[in-house]
Amino acid sequence: MIIAAGAMGASVRSFAQEAVAAAPVPPVATTEVPAVVPALTAPSADYGVPRGGWDLQLPATDIAVEAHNMINWVLNPLMAGVAMFVMILLAWTIFRYRAAANPVPSKTSHNTVIEVIWTVAPALILVVIAFPSFRLLANQYDPPKADITIKAIGHQWYWEYEYPDQGGFTFDSVMLTSDEAAARGTPRLLDVDNRVVVPVGATVKVLTTAADVIHSFAMPAFYMKMDAVPGRINETWFKTDRPGVYFGQCSELCGAKHSNMPIAIEVLPKAQFDAWVAAKQKENGIEPAPAAQSAAAPIAAATPAASPVAQ
Repeated sequence: MIIAAGAMGASVRSFAQEAVAAAPVPPVATTEVPAVVPALTAPSADYGVPRGGWDLQLPATDIAVEAHNMINWVLNPLMAGVAMFVMILLAWTIFRYRAAANPVPSKTSHNTVIEVIWTVAPALILVVIAFPSFRLLANQYDPPKADITIKAIGHQWYWEYEYPDQGGFTFDSVMLTSDEAAARGTPRLLDVDNRVVVPVGATVKVLTTAADVIHSFAMPAFYMKMDAVPGRINETWFKTDRPGVYFGQCSELCGAKHSNMPIAIEVLPKAQFDAWVAAKQKENGIEPAPAAQSAAAPIAAATPAASPVAQ
């Protein structure tokens, strides 16, 4: 009896499933939303790219200018002076106290004056370095009030970005192939399909974290480097008044394709940034705030007629 009831129930379910499968499915109309492409600023020959020389990249933020000056006018002269002094002292010691000039070796084992000098002199050098270092650290880790916040999430091996102040839309940023970079006219292994876009003159807070292993968000032209650690949020910031595109990379050895994690930040005028945000919100189905709607210009005004590589 129970078996017969079970068989009957199974046959009813089978009939119902066949009826559903045979029922016509009405077509669903979908609208393809094109990917939002900002101005795709061409890279500068001087700013934001490796210049192939021995010097640092030219600074593009006030913090970077301060660090650049400290390196060039404090650290490098001190290191060069110490190195030259030690080499001269070593050469003089080798010549002055060679065996031919001193058949009877000296038995001196203690010299108070020399010991005081080699203790006090390095301490004074460290004091000279300390004052600009502390000022630079204070300026770097005591940022002004942020105008915009961006969350950078490291993955093996690409970056994901979130704009929480603009509705929380996200996008992945993957390195371009060599052919794609050549077609766009940008440096090989440094440009990406989706760049970070920020307004010029804005204080940008960058929150870093990771989904798998430790990465590091580094932008040399901004003098900015912050580890992205799984399960933790770290914070850094930058502000630049120079429009353009700037390239950086993950600077933490994060696995086999560590070199495939470039960072590209495009700094645009405020109107173009607002237009890009409005289009991104539309692409992701986010209702923009009334103020943002009135301020945003059409994305077509910020987008070229044709781009070599879709962003």
